[in-house]
Amino acid sequence: MMIRCTIAGVSFYLQASEVEQKMSGIKPEPITGESVKIGNRTYPVKQVGAIITRQDPRDFSAAQMVRALEKLEFKCFPKPAPAPPAEVPDVLPQSPPYWT
Repeated sequence: MMIRCTIAGVSFYLQASEVEQKMSGIKPEPITGESVKIGNRTYPVKQVGAIITRQDPRDFSAAQMVRALEKLEFKCFPKPAPAPPAEVPDVLPQSPPYWT
């Protein structure tokens, strides 16, 4: 299946097989926002967009890439929830007095 999409004002014709081919052998960057599963790996959508469009990732939104990748039937995931804050004990352990 081939789709036509516009990313950062530029029109592209994309195929799922072409996206898979371009991403094969590419190491995924750490995921901090939306992501997409391509093959056995999960990539940030901005990384995929930069590779398949050869555009600066600051020039397009993650939402533009998610729409295009979902049309190609790739599974996209939302931005991960922030980690919960570390638990702080109610009572701090007491240290011995300094004068002993």
